[in-house]
Amino acid sequence: MMTLDDLAALRFSYDAVGSTRFDQTPDGYHRLDLRTRIGEGTKLFERAGDVVTTWQMHRAAGIRIWATDTPATIGTNCLGRLGPIPIPCRVVWTVADETQTGFAYGTLPGHPESGEESFLVTQEPDGVWFTLRSYSHPATWYTKLAGPLSRTTQQIFARRYTKAVQHLVA
Repeated sequence: MMTLDDLAALRFSYDAVGSTRFDQTPDGYHRLDLRTRIGEGTKLFERAGDVVTTWQMHRAAGIRIWATDTPATIGTNCLGRLGPIPIPCRVVWTVADETQTGFAYGTLPGHPESGEESFLVTQEPDGVWFTLRSYSHPATWYTKLAGPLSRTTQQIFARRYTKAVQHLVA
């Protein structure tokens, strides 16, 4: 069984590391974007940023997760579990300033998908927004076999992450 200690020696399972930061999707990857207004105000923005960067969002969405660093920093290894399925990732970029807070992680070998996912909270003139962006393609025999069902599962979890942020900042 994979443990958090096992992740340090692993390399990313994809090449375009950091592309979500620049809103780029590599050829051959499926893209997912979900942007939701979660409220307004500086206190809500700060709370949402904390919820995202300290793994609270993942836990509230039903993912058991362990990480080498909290809050997330570049190079943080994290190991999620969805039932028996390991979800190993490493943080590839972070941002924390007066208008945006968040991070992205990339997949490591053993993850059912290959790619990257970012979670960003932004404070804009019309409110506070949560944006999830990812690109991926199947990395295991069972996600390849599942085909469109894998993308549906990703969409379900994107909505669960969004609902978790909304619930935790309410």
